[in-house]
Amino acid sequence: MLRSVTRPSDPAGPAALADIRAAQAGDAAAFERLYRANVGRVNALALRLTADSQRAEDLVQDAFVRAWEKLGTFRGESSFPTWMHRLTVNAFLLAHRSEQRRGAREETRGELPDSPTTGSVDALGAEGRMDLEQAIARLPDGARTAFVLHELQGYSHEEIAAFSGVAAATVRAQLHRARRRLMEMLER
Repeated sequence: MLRSVTRPSDPAGPAALADIRAAQAGDAAAFERLYRANVGRVNALALRLTADSQRAEDLVQDAFVRAWEKLGTFRGESSFPTWMHRLTVNAFLLAHRSEQRRGAREETRGELPDSPTTGSVDALGAEGRMDLEQAIARLPDGARTAFVLHELQGYSHEEIAAFSGVAAATVRAQLHRARRRLMEMLER
């Protein structure tokens, strides 16, 4: 069950703890308050991970459905936003692995899905520069995932490898690829 200690880093404090306890007891209104307090943060993470507003919307929905289903397992060892962050990343990685398995049957080995073409310079702004968020969205899936989880969310290579089911060396290669592609896109 939930610890009675409020962490100094927990921005919501006692009100969030009361909502968590009530939601764990089945109070849908309390869960709705938790949803409203955290949906913006979860949506921002989902957009960065998916680079697609529809997929991000689906990911946010999946994350909160999982949160409702697993709320009884929340022990309060981390803040609720941290717990939601982890649920969102896990939901993304689960969906991503499933998409990769489906896509592997259709693609030849060595190609990356959704990689931007070299003729995509015309998608850049009037001065030939691209916003960082747009540049991240244009990265190939594996490179984008590695970049967002490592550089923006602070996960280690080994953690990302464990999440995504690939070798840590693959994560490092994807991260290197992401950095190189971002530099190329942003220097234009």
